[in-house]
Amino acid sequence: MSDRYLDFAHSSFGKTFASMLGLPTPPRLRRPDAPWAGQLLEGKFVLIGGDDAAVLSEPLLTAIHGMGAGLRIVPEHVGLPPLKKAAAKLKLSLAGNPSAESGEPRSHALVFDASGLNSIESIRELYDFMQPLVRGLPSNGRVLVVSRAPESADSVLAKTMSMAMRGFVRSLAKEIGKNGSTANLLEVEIGGESGLDAPLRFFLSEHSAYVSGQTLSVGPAEGTSRIALPGSLNGKVALVTGAARGIGASIASVLAREGAQVIGMDHPSQEGALGETMASLNGVGLALDVTAADAAERIAAEVGPRFGGLDVVVHNAGVTRDKMLRNMSPQFWDMVLNINLGAILRINEGLLKKGLQQNGRIVCISSIGGIGGNAGQTNYASTKAGVIGYADAMAPLMAKRGGAINAVAPGFIETQMTAAMPMAPREVGRRINSLSQGGMPQDIAEAVAFLASPAAAGINGRTLRVCGQNWFGA
Repeated sequence: MSDRYLDFAHSSFGKTFASMLGLPTPPRLRRPDAPWAGQLLEGKFVLIGGDDAAVLSEPLLTAIHGMGAGLRIVPEHVGLPPLKKAAAKLKLSLAGNPSAESGEPRSHALVFDASGLNSIESIRELYDFMQPLVRGLPSNGRVLVVSRAPESADSVLAKTMSMAMRGFVRSLAKEIGKNGSTANLLEVEIGGESGLDAPLRFFLSEHSAYVSGQTLSVGPAEGTSRIALPGSLNGKVALVTGAARGIGASIASVLAREGAQVIGMDHPSQEGALGETMASLNGVGLALDVTAADAAERIAAEVGPRFGGLDVVVHNAGVTRDKMLRNMSPQFWDMVLNINLGAILRINEGLLKKGLQQNGRIVCISSIGGIGGNAGQTNYASTKAGVIGYADAMAPLMAKRGGAINAVAPGFIETQMTAAMPMAPREVGRRINSLSQGGMPQDIAEAVAFLASPAAAGINGRTLRVCGQNWFGA
């Protein structure tokens, strides 16, 4: 469903009308229409800063240069020594930041290496870098702060400053969202440096258009963390449940766009729609109820002979049966718990025995409702919070297999389900985030494809919110 208010607010009359009444003007977000590119920032500039004790400058410069971006610095910034040292080692040129009057293009992104912050005084370096630059950020710009993960901090002060970055990024994201810009935080564990390339590509590009105010941790991943994101899903075999339409169909489409062989699975009642979706992607349809007791065995039997096994499993199938708890029937409770959570646990248990490759990756669809809760959704929110806990609990087991499991938590997404909502709550749902609009199914699909890639090997047990920085929840 299209957002008519967004279209109206960008018309000549709508802009005047919204300005007179002080109404929000949702920005138009730029989303990708092509696979992950090697030089996805070609022709753009990234302005880089850091604290004077930063330790991640080398992998940051390597990754950003590898995206084709021009590298810029603020010549008088006190945090330049680590950047200049890394640039000299890598034989990279660092250009000065041009004045507004120069006519040169504005910097697409601001990146700050906060890995060495260890005092109140040092955090001033972040302010001194960002404060003069934020107002010049272009539409759909990016701000990315990279810090040491609090768990990897070597002192009380270092951990304190690392946690402070979370508050900084969340607040800044709410300031810059009005022009379609986003701010996010990457927390790097000791040993996670080599896995920075893929998350940097995701957060600095159009693939993360509806992700803002989020923190994502990057940990060590033996042997696979240097895989390049572009082309990393070529030839991979991916199962997507609930793939007939909506978010599931979009996930299947983006995975296919990135080169994966997609097996779309949905309830037998959706066999017609599933067949149409899979035919358009050269995929394979599997009409199967996720709650079937033998679902895992039937998936393995379908996949094994033809493809040898699954590299990616995306658990997207889910339902809502909303009622206040006092009015909720046992049937509504059991149905939602069984489909949204029980089926995931049973299918994974079976596929881990047979069907999922040793280094396979699992992505589960959670929800902002599982984080913030919603009245009338005790059943649904229980399952979606359970998915988050399940991904965290399963991460060590998946790591031992050389794989990973993560979750994606959507906010308000423009689907048939939200289109059926009454107008007032639908409009509220669209506007209560920093980007003042609902997300698109593609936004969820882009995050899923990123987490499904072996290039994201250092991300395991995490939940990534794709909600435009919804104002409610954690």
